[in-house]
Amino acid sequence: MPVAAFNLRDFESHAFRTLPAAHWAYLNGSAADGDTASANQQSWQALRLWPRVLNDLRPGALQQTACTVAGRAMAHPLFLAPVAFQQLAHPDGERATALAAAAQGAGMVLSSQSSTPMEAVADIFAAEPDAGPLWFQLYWQGNLARSLSLVQRAQACGFQAVVLTVDAPVHGVRDAERRAGFVLPEGIRAVNLPAHPAPLGLADLLAQAVRWDDVAALQAACAALGLPLWLKGVLHPADAARAVALGVAGLIVSNHGGRTLDTTVSTAWALPQVRAAVPPGFPLLVDGGIRRGTDVFKALALGADAVLLGRPQVHALACDGALGVARMIRLLRDELSAALALCACASIADIHTSHLVPPPADNSLYA
Repeated sequence: MPVAAFNLRDFESHAFRTLPAAHWAYLNGSAADGDTASANQQSWQALRLWPRVLNDLRPGALQQTACTVAGRAMAHPLFLAPVAFQQLAHPDGERATALAAAAQGAGMVLSSQSSTPMEAVADIFAAEPDAGPLWFQLYWQGNLARSLSLVQRAQACGFQAVVLTVDAPVHGVRDAERRAGFVLPEGIRAVNLPAHPAPLGLADLLAQAVRWDDVAALQAACAALGLPLWLKGVLHPADAARAVALGVAGLIVSNHGGRTLDTTVSTAWALPQVRAAVPPGFPLLVDGGIRRGTDVFKALALGADAVLLGRPQVHALACDGALGVARMIRLLRDELSAALALCACASIADIHTSHLVPPPADNSLYA
């Protein structure tokens, strides 16, 4: 029987009761004391809407949420963020999330640490004519040749862009995972990556970490393949400007959901700083703490073109598999439609910074 979920937090509560403690610690855990993970949600909530009234809202809710992201028309500005090892949440893993995303017209960014072959996910998207964008998330594999082999494989099976994660050269300090004694269970692994005989030490991780010259080389290689390259994990405007100068297709403002470095700025605080540092119209996405349609509205008002959902997709996956994820996406889209109507916006294009109460001079509202 489907879980009685009326919002994203209902899925979270049920997933907490359903999943094994160690799996929950990995999928929902955060770095250190969880300050950043909490701040992400609190910052969206702290922003105050300043609605308008009496505008003409025709033609209707479904058309209301339509948008364009990096030149691609979408039914709504919702993406599923890359989340590793989704079979920890449900046996169908990434196949289920792909089915839901494709059916609901959401974008999906598949983790390079997926527990499902990338080809299987690409086949699901290819079978759905109204599917949203399908992108491949890449962790730098130590050198260009190994990284590019994954990129070429992703392109061959139908992925349309590459998302390079740049904010995790080493693992975060994840106390909850250590307390729970988390280890990957038998039969679940990163099936798209070669197996390492032993975990890499800190010195090896730092030696292989991605650098700006690697981004430049990867950008050139992706351009030759006709694949847009996005960077995920940019918070500082100086890094945003440097990335734009290298010719990347877009940026994802992200602090890794608070899973790597604790006490970083929230993404709601960083987003307008990054938007101010890039050219008008430059594609920006944001993740971290999105739980309500009003959060999506606020993100768009601050300059994002779309948002990504990380933990909510695995909460819904743990509850009801593909049906749960599809319902989660639809609930958030419906909440966004309500927020648009109640702010007198007939479409996504009508959202403006004037729909938000200006922050105090010290920006403390967003911190």
